[in-house]
Amino acid sequence: MLPTFVIGLREGLEAALIVGIIASFLAQQGRRDALKKVWLGVAAAVAICVAVAVGLQIYSSDLPQKQQEQLETVIGAVAVVMVSYMVLWMKRHSRDLRKDLEGAAGRALGEGSASALVLMAFLAVLREGFETSVFLLATFNESDNPAYGGTGAALGVVLAAAIGYGIYRGGLRINLSRFFRITGLVLILVAAGLVATALMTAAEGGWLEQGTRAFDLSWLVHPGTPASSVATGVLGIQPYPDWTMVTGWLLYAVPMTAVVLWPVRRRPAGAPQPVAH
Repeated sequence: MLPTFVIGLREGLEAALIVGIIASFLAQQGRRDALKKVWLGVAAAVAICVAVAVGLQIYSSDLPQKQQEQLETVIGAVAVVMVSYMVLWMKRHSRDLRKDLEGAAGRALGEGSASALVLMAFLAVLREGFETSVFLLATFNESDNPAYGGTGAALGVVLAAAIGYGIYRGGLRINLSRFFRITGLVLILVAAGLVATALMTAAEGGWLEQGTRAFDLSWLVHPGTPASSVATGVLGIQPYPDWTMVTGWLLYAVPMTAVVLWPVRRRPAGAPQPVAH
């Protein structure tokens, strides 16, 4: 439940922050007409993402075993790329996210168009929703209790929506830089586990040679135990990992952790503002 909760919270909060800041700005400007369009755009994006997630799950379940393993490898690889980009982008921009978004919103309204803000909210939810769908599907593929993981994801999204609503109402302030650093570290461990799992499914799907067994961790990863849930669900540790999986885990986790923990250089005064994604 922990990894899917963090995924739902992290991805949901990114979308909720963007939508909440845009909605708050429009409310302050008295643009209730545009605000209604923003909510309609958000609802449409959520519906599209749910349809994509269901479609992926149905498609993968109908494939033969070997093709399922290959598809799981592709989904896992895509999920790792997505989470890596997300963690690195937010590390760089979380400190100035509100200021950058409000600046972009002000310029859009100054040009007499609120459509850009509606589109921004729609694309933010759509992008985060696609990332969440792929990442959760990859995580579910290595989970022995999808319903348990689904509950964690739902709780994370609900909490993210509540935080976004608090930001919209103007009464909630959080340290975004610290929040995204902590959740980023958790997601790096989850993504490192997905790297190891993708290498395992690639071997089972016939794309890689099976590596030599590195360790016997069956004493730790025993199905049905809390220790197994943490080891497999969060860290991606398998009962009998081979050296390919261990090497992949380390090559991803170590440098990514160092990058996230490296202090962020403050933006010089008067430097150009980045465009919000």
